[in-house]
Amino acid sequence: GTLLNVSVSDHGRPDSLLLSWDEPEGGAKGYLLALSSPGSDMLLQNGSAGPNTTSFWFHGLTPGTHYEIEVTATLACMDTTSQTVTAQTSPSPVRSLSLSSGGSSASLRAAWAHGHGRRDGYRLALWHSDSQSLVRNVSLLPSASTFLFDGLLAGSEYALKVSTLAGSSQASTSIHQWTAPSVPTQLRLSPGSSTSLVASWAGAAGAAWLHLELRNLLIQKVSTTLSARRGLSSYTFQHLHPGTQYWLGLSATAGSYTAVGPNATAWTYPLSPDNVTLSSAEEQNSLQARWSIPGGQRDFYLVTLREGEAGAPTRNISVGGDNDHVTFHGLSPGQQYSVQVVVVAGPYRASAHSTAAWTEPQAPSGVSLSSQGSPHSLLASWEEATGEGYLLVLSLAEHPVKNTSLLRGVTSFTYEGLHPGTLYTFEVSTVAGPYTSSPRCISNWTYPLPPEQLTLSNGGHSTSLQASWRAVSSGNTGYTGTLRETKSQEQVRNVTVGSNWTNVTLENLVPGRQYTLEMAAMAGPYRSPVRSATDWTYPLAPAGVTLTNTRRPMGLSAFWDKAAGDVDQFHLQLYSKSHAAQRNTSVGPNTHNFTFLGLSPGTQYFLKVTVLAGPYRSSSHFATEWTYPLSLANVSVQPGRKPQELHVSWVESGGGRDHLVQLSVAESLSIIRNVSVPRGVTQLDLEGLVPGSRYRVEIISQAGPHRISSQTAIGHTVPLPPRSLSASPVSMARALAVHWETAPGQRDGYLLSVLEEGSSAPPRNLEAGKDSTNVTVPQLEPGTCYLVRIWAVAGPHRSLPGNITGCTVPAAPTNLSLTNPGSSSELYTSWNKPPGRRDHYHITLYSLSTQSRIQVQTLSPDALNITWTHLEAGSKFAVQVTAVKGSLEASSINVTQWTYPLAPVNLTLGSPSASVLVVSWAVVARGAEGFMVDVHDTASGTPVGHTVLGGDARSHILRSLSPGTRYSVAVRATAGPFHASTPNVTHCTRECDALLA
Repeated sequence: GTLLNVSVSDHGRPDSLLLSWDEPEGGAKGYLLALSSPGSDMLLQNGSAGPNTTSFWFHGLTPGTHYEIEVTATLACMDTTSQTVTAQTSPSPVRSLSLSSGGSSASLRAAWAHGHGRRDGYRLALWHSDSQSLVRNVSLLPSASTFLFDGLLAGSEYALKVSTLAGSSQASTSIHQWTAPSVPTQLRLSPGSSTSLVASWAGAAGAAWLHLELRNLLIQKVSTTLSARRGLSSYTFQHLHPGTQYWLGLSATAGSYTAVGPNATAWTYPLSPDNVTLSSAEEQNSLQARWSIPGGQRDFYLVTLREGEAGAPTRNISVGGDNDHVTFHGLSPGQQYSVQVVVVAGPYRASAHSTAAWTEPQAPSGVSLSSQGSPHSLLASWEEATGEGYLLVLSLAEHPVKNTSLLRGVTSFTYEGLHPGTLYTFEVSTVAGPYTSSPRCISNWTYPLPPEQLTLSNGGHSTSLQASWRAVSSGNTGYTGTLRETKSQEQVRNVTVGSNWTNVTLENLVPGRQYTLEMAAMAGPYRSPVRSATDWTYPLAPAGVTLTNTRRPMGLSAFWDKAAGDVDQFHLQLYSKSHAAQRNTSVGPNTHNFTFLGLSPGTQYFLKVTVLAGPYRSSSHFATEWTYPLSLANVSVQPGRKPQELHVSWVESGGGRDHLVQLSVAESLSIIRNVSVPRGVTQLDLEGLVPGSRYRVEIISQAGPHRISSQTAIGHTVPLPPRSLSASPVSMARALAVHWETAPGQRDGYLLSVLEEGSSAPPRNLEAGKDSTNVTVPQLEPGTCYLVRIWAVAGPHRSLPGNITGCTVPAAPTNLSLTNPGSSSELYTSWNKPPGRRDHYHITLYSLSTQSRIQVQTLSPDALNITWTHLEAGSKFAVQVTAVKGSLEASSINVTQWTYPLAPVNLTLGSPSASVLVVSWAVVARGAEGFMVDVHDTASGTPVGHTVLGGDARSHILRSLSPGTRYSVAVRATAGPFHASTPNVTHCTRECDALLA
């Protein structure tokens, strides 16, 4: 039968089913529908539908129930077709769904009423709202109406979806609910600073929100409220009042649930007081502590007074939180105190310390000052007094000279480095902090020192002595002394002077005699030890001292007159300023002359005669004389550093005061220059001379009034090198022409050296006259470079060389040939190697056919041939080989040659008339120099014609031939001596058949 393709759906309506089917082919007159329970013949509902209807609704069905439906179509001719299907209606959702915690923080109970109709079962899905994660997925029997979800998170929102299942269909209902929150534990509140409190707790994950309330217990007002989301476990309250007690309450909420949590109290840290000071009060031995009241609150102040450097507590006072000072009475004098002010707020404290303060001290007693026999020190002592230390002042004439500070425990002090014989005043005060007691005073003298640096000097006088000393103190009362003759110890006189005296002159003494002076200093009740000094009066100098020259041997004689008065001996000192060594001789008091031998020649000597008396000497005036000089040896004249200079040197052998160097031109005796040089100089550079000239030098040694000449020396100045050098090749002569310009000055001639480039052979040497300006160097190698050096020569000396490099013309290649190896595109060139050197060859190939240079090749200097390729067939070429050396060239002769021509192609014959043959052909490339047409009688082989044509010909007409006769024709291309022919082609003149061979 025909299939109706029946389908069933409910479109979400649990009490209805919609049937749909396809209309059968040919249509239907109507449809009958029957609804019954599966497995039962009981008809529950029926219906009908007219033609062109393809759907039908069954209403009033039971939700979640299986049904069997039969659709029957009435066709034409009373035929029918049926189809039965089964279907199930959708279930109804549950009713009165509820989800409650019952006050539990870990469970939720779901309850519901069954929906109308039937069901296969229930599926419950529980979701955590915040994380959107599936917590439970439970399937239940169709009779279940409650379920308990446990093990849930406290204070969390959950979503429950209850699905009623029937076959593949389901109907769902959803609901939201919170678990009860859990209260956080271990609440702590502690100070973070003076203006902050830190709250922390545990178990904060059991509530969706935490509510914190902070109260100021001092004023009973709420300071801060805070709501925070789940997970916060601590919070810091800022901007609070220092030193204040606060109360913190904590509660947890989740949805509509609220749980009151723990509470805690804490204090903020108090602020420490500022500007704590401890200073002297109006009453004696009293101190007052002051401070600035800090911000915030406090319970009270605890003020502690501490004594000494160790800070031991000595008094404690508590004062109200509004006070800012306290006074301490009855304290010890000269004692150090400090104060600590502690702010107390609840269990917390904040303290501040003052700097140290002192009570006023009292002066020490039992003060003494003793010298103990010392000239440089005084010992001060006193009894111990209470205080920080002592201030000691030592004064001289009411002016402090030394201030000293000492720590307590010291009861004596020694002053060192004081002035001897001086009255000092000592003051001692007790120091306690900024306070100093009134001083206790005492005075005493230091012992005087004996006169320092006591000297007795004749001052150059022969009848008086001067005593001098250095005063070492200002407190002495004077000096006393006694003068005695040293040898006899006889007292000569007594001396007494005031304290401000430092010298005294003793007159009318004997010349040359030794005296001793004893002196001591006085100061107050004390006398210094005695000091003594001794000296001689000055002796008289000798007179009439002379020095004369003995000439042979080298010696000088000294004479003098006997000196007046008493002397111990005469001392003779002979010396020269030019020699470090000197002659010293002592003679008795009755000797009046002495001769010095073995002296240096040419030297000025000075003589001084000295009278000795004790340690003193009295010298005469200087007498002077010269020894005779010796002539200089080894006089040498050499060229100087410049051509205009001569270097003169010599060896000094006879001394002398200075030398006179005389210069003259060797050919003339006239002196052109005098130069004076001091003794000790052994060389001289003479400048501004004529280069290349011969000079004569003579040196005169002078010693005072004495003179002597050296040997004569001859020398040359170095000539100047020639200028503007040039070296050019002599064309085809294998020579170089060297030219130069004459330099200023003189010379004896020129020396030339010619060195071949790259050769180890010795150079060639040539000479030229002094007036020459050119020379030709012959017999050189062609194409070779030479280093030419030229010197100007004067005597044994040469000038600096002038250097120039020149190259000879290379030799041209010989026996040049250009041959054809039998090719139409190649030519072969060869030549003989020319003598000498070259850098390379230039080979140039010219096309005479086109009148152009077509190739240029550069070859190595050893190349002897080259092959030209890719040339044009049937063309005439010329080649030339050039040897190149630098810019110089030498070319061979030109030689010519032809390439082979290419044979004509496409040779054709035609006979337009009985006695005429027309010959035509084509050429490859350029063609040839010309063409030759040869005609033979084919039968007899007899030549009939030979025609020479130009290179442009491409056809030819043979006339006067025999009619009806076969001829053989060949065309040859010619190029110079070379030719290339076509094959023979035969053809008949008219009246004969033309046959192609």
